[in-house]
Amino acid sequence: MKVKIIMLTAALSSMAVAQQAMAQSGGLQPISKAELWATTCFQCHGAEGQYSGGAIPPLAGYPAEMMAQQLKAMKSGERATTIMQRHLLGYSDDDIDAIAAYLGSLKP
Repeated sequence: MKVKIIMLTAALSSMAVAQQAMAQSGGLQPISKAELWATTCFQCHGAEGQYSGGAIPPLAGYPAEMMAQQLKAMKSGERATTIMQRHLLGYSDDDIDAIAAYLGSLKP
């Protein structure tokens, strides 16, 4: 058991050092939580939120405040949706605001 803990600690430490080195060297850049969470949106709404077909609206460039209001209404059940309520239940209002701000910052 002690060996596993030591190995896990060493692995996590080396990952943290590698991540920091990559970020400092300009290799990999850290991303925000909102940017990470938004990748889930892209599964249906298209790469970078630029889907252009069917009933699924594009998200890129949509005003953040309006998007946050709509997402919160979907989460609460105030606005009927097919699947969005289930996706949104795991996010707090602050999370939704951050996601909406990120998506709103993308170029349409």
